Amino acid sequence: MQKKVMNPTKVITGPKTRWSYANVWDPKSINGGKPKYSVSLIIPKSDKATVSRVKEAIQAAYEEGESKLKGNGKVVPALSVIKNPLRDGDLERPGDAAYADSYFINANSATAPDIVDADCQHIIDRSEVYSGVYGRASINFYAFNSNGNKGIACGLNNLQKISDGEPLGGKSRAEDDFATVSDDDFLS
Repeated sequence: MQKKVMNPTKVITGPKTRWSYANVWDPKSINGGKPKYSVSLIIPKSDKATVSRVKEAIQAAYEEGESKLKGNGKVVPALSVIKNPLRDGDLERPGDAAYADSYFINANSATAPDIVDADCQHIIDRSEVYSGVYGRASINFYAFNSNGNKGIACGLNNLQKISDGEPLGGKSRAEDDFATVSDDDFLS
């Protein structure tokens, strides 16, 4: 039996992770950069197991990337002073209920993530995946040092939708709009 090698910089989030700004079907360019697939992962602070794994993976990415972070400098900057992908929704998005009592991570990739349902069947219908669904995300962390910016970034690998959620961004789904409409008034 082959022993599975664990990647210390890879994390599978818990099933209560909510997806926001889900650009997972078509890559989008941000500020004129190379188009990428991306999603903001909202992790409840109560999901202590996922938060702990994320913090451990960020530490591992920091340690793996020390030479990159050092660059031409004499010392490696402390993890506390470089860009950290794990952000506090209460501090950075006050007033946004979706981010309340949660952390969030912006993950992206140049290649499209595979997207599956709770039974690991590929999702083909684009309307099934939107900002507001709940699911797991396979992500990895890595160090970067580019144009004077140093930190830890988050790569997006794959996504697993677990359940529907209230759509974020104000747009409702057609199924929700018309599920309770009665046709009794149609001819009146």
